[in-house]
This record gives sequence, structure tokens and C-alpha cells, in this order.
Amino acid sequence: MRIVRDHREVPVRITDERLAHVLDHPEMVGLEGAIEETLRNPERVVVSVPDPQALLYYRFYPGTRVGDKYLCVVVKFHQDAFLLTAYLTDKVKRGVQLWPRDE
Repeated sequence: MRIVRDHREVPVRITDERLAHVLDHPEMVGLEGAIEETLRNPERVVVSVPDPQALLYYRFYPGTRVGDKYLCVVVKFHQDAFLLTAYLTDKVKRGVQLWPRDE
């Protein structure tokens, strides 16, 4: 298990089981460092619409195995924060954007 501090310095648990779940998808192999980078330095953070206890951290990565994609790292907040899953996607999902804040 690893602990990574997100962009707000909140510790996020990345368990071996959850990381193995993510890496079961061939396009995600080799993106372990990108998962940590996305938590530490996201381009956007959005509250999940179906689960308000989950935050979606996004960062764009050109040239992944499946082309230019956003990496979405899903963190569940329940007693503490832990990696739920991570996946590549074409677009950022709708929801309340927490980061960056519009001022």
C-alpha cells in the first residue's frame, strides 16, 4: 500500500488490490506514476454526480496506448480517502468542479 498526498495535501491510500484492479486493463499498465501525478497535480477535480463521496481527478496525457486521453483517478472519501479506480477517457464528466476554483 502507498499513501499519496493530493493537491490539497490530503493523504490518499492506494492499496495493492485497487492498483491491481486498475492494472487489469491493458491500457493502464505503466500509468502508475501518472495516477500519482494526477492526484498531486490535477488539471480538474469534479464531484461525482452518482456518488458525492467520490472525487474525480483529471489530467490530460497525450500519446497513451489508446491515444490522447484524460486520466481520471477516482477517490472515495469515507472515513479516509482511498483510490477506487482509474481509467482513461475522452472527456471530463459533468459535476461540481472543485479545482480549479472559478474566482
